[in-house]
Amino acid sequence: MTPRIGFYHLQKTSLEQALPKLLEKVLQSGQRAVVMAGSVERIAFLDQLLWTSEPESWIPHGTARDGEASLQPIYLTAEDENPNNAKILLLTDGVVSTHLTDFERCLTLFDGNDEAAVQASRVLWKEWKGLGFDLTYYQQTDRGGWQEKARANAPDGAVVGGAAGAD
Repeated sequence: MTPRIGFYHLQKTSLEQALPKLLEKVLQSGQRAVVMAGSVERIAFLDQLLWTSEPESWIPHGTARDGEASLQPIYLTAEDENPNNAKILLLTDGVVSTHLTDFERCLTLFDGNDEAAVQASRVLWKEWKGLGFDLTYYQQTDRGGWQEKARANAPDGAVVGGAAGAD
């Protein structure tokens, strides 16, 4: 399958603030997700974050340390894998998957205050556009929501920019 890939340009909040909100939306849609990060230590950090990010809510998730990967609705990993048969992949810390076509959607989140991360995302956009993936670029609004700013290789072949999105 050819995934729809969203580039999420973090400008107003950190990954630690945005990730739980995005994962809540994944769960609300009834989907499963894999979150891929740059190291085992980063996975341990994100694991702890998802237990404590919102005192009144809980984001069900697991890691290799927990076992039973196939039972986890959200699976955190530093490996390029899909052990919970997820349809959604979230990439953090500049990691890239070689298994994009195993997913329906991919969200790549990058820090807009890190020039190297911005440049790496531009390189990925060009590469993935050349491979024919359906790409959408989202920029954070002042309220922390997301606004669609550009699209490439849309199903009708259009390349557009400046489309409004919801907060």
